[in-house]
Amino acid sequence: MDCCVPSNHIETITTECSSCGEKGKNVQLITVKSLLKASALETIEPENSYVFCSNPACAIVYFSGNHSQKFVENDLKVPVYQKNQSVDVPVCYCFDWTRERLLEAVGTENTPADQIKAHVQAGRCGCEVNNPQGACCLGNVNNFIRDFKKA
Repeated sequence: MDCCVPSNHIETITTECSSCGEKGKNVQLITVKSLLKASALETIEPENSYVFCSNPACAIVYFSGNHSQKFVENDLKVPVYQKNQSVDVPVCYCFDWTRERLLEAVGTENTPADQIKAHVQAGRCGCEVNNPQGACCLGNVNNFIRDFKKA
């Protein structure tokens, strides 16, 4: 589900990460540009397509489709949910729902997912520039809460 990206959304192309071999998800250039630190942004090759690697065991966050460039979590302005298990890492980047905050809200009447959905429906999210995946985080939020309840 891509909540924030208007009709200019690019076609999803899966490409294997040269580091771990897992298939990644194509992300828009605006996502990569908005989340890279200045030192990494200065090296970006804007003519390339970029792919997000979600494998938690892999150090690579973004790589170019031709594998000429790779960016790791330290190249980004934010920690990456899939790569960093810390409790203060956002699961929802637009509304700052960290693992810790989600755990504190489990069982409350107005669930985090309901609150996030309301913001999305009101057009307040900016996942394409806030979330390293470049897509809506609601799936991550729901999966995190579901996994916690199973444990």
